[in-house]
Amino acid sequence: MKTATVDQIDSRFGEYLKASKKGPIVVTQDGKPVAVLVGEPDDDELERLSMAYSPRLNEILDAALARMKRGEGIPHEEFWARIEAKKQKVPRRGRATSRAHTRS
Repeated sequence: MKTATVDQIDSRFGEYLKASKKGPIVVTQDGKPVAVLVGEPDDDELERLSMAYSPRLNEILDAALARMKRGEGIPHEEFWARIEAKKQKVPRRGRATSRAHTRS
């Protein structure tokens, strides 16, 4: 993995941006990593990066893990049964329920 200092990135940003297409570049300041320059992530990768650094999502996951450790979770089978039950209750959008609204 390539590294560059903040000063190097600052003075030749275009070059490093182009280089980031070949692989991530770790940006350092005072010898410590402070950022990573990633070129052209696809939509899925961008979503993964956003979620990984989302304080709210991490709070939710931490709270869920704590509940599971206290034995407050539900069994795997019950979880999926609840999901299936909810799917059956939710009406599907976009489907016409009658033909009365169509014109001839």
